[in-house]
Amino acid sequence: MTTLNIFCAGAGQAVVSQLAAKFQRESGNRMHAEYGAVGAMKARVLSGAPADIIILTAALIDELIAAGEVNAATRVDLGKVGTGVAVRAGTPRPDVRNVDVLRGNLLAATRIVCPDPAVATAGKVVLRVLDQLGVVAEVTPRLQYFPNGYAAMANLAQSDGLLEMGITQVTEILANPGVTLVGPLPGPVQNMAVYTAGVAVRSAHPERSREFIRRLTGFSAQPILCAAGFVVGS
Repeated sequence: MTTLNIFCAGAGQAVVSQLAAKFQRESGNRMHAEYGAVGAMKARVLSGAPADIIILTAALIDELIAAGEVNAATRVDLGKVGTGVAVRAGTPRPDVRNVDVLRGNLLAATRIVCPDPAVATAGKVVLRVLDQLGVVAEVTPRLQYFPNGYAAMANLAQSDGLLEMGITQVTEILANPGVTLVGPLPGPVQNMAVYTAGVAVRSAHPERSREFIRRLTGFSAQPILCAAGFVVGS
């Protein structure tokens, strides 16, 4: 059985895992996927790990194209994903509709979980938001970093603390039933990241990899992408 190796950003996990399972059933190809923070996935590819399909932010896919790791002719955008605020399911939802109330609720939070900014898009967004709101010194001691957004949301779901928040990509929040999406970050501090797929230059199965990407980005996949939190077609 042919195995296709996928390296995918955590923001795309809910969609990719669903479509990979369907592709495996219908095509007979075994799909082996690794999910995580974009920086960690890029590092895995650069380390020489066998890769067929790579799904990261557009910026990192372009870097891998420049490094000779991704075939530029196979580059296709999935859509955009925003950064959102989450709380443990069943707990009160803070107001995050504008920057003033967001600032107040960040200051009131006893703990804020998010992906590690060293490797994750959402983690970098959190640090930039704190800087824009002028609350870096006050809030940073209450930040807790995790390897990726899924790990951060799993931790928040299992916590019993009060006034805790999580910040990560909307798709990673929606995929975890133990947390509730309060809402996206307000416009002035929002970051819409474009996620992009491409076939690895050294893929052992380039045509089958292209077929999976066609299914992932085709018209029939758009409802699945939208339900997962992607913004497509704009």
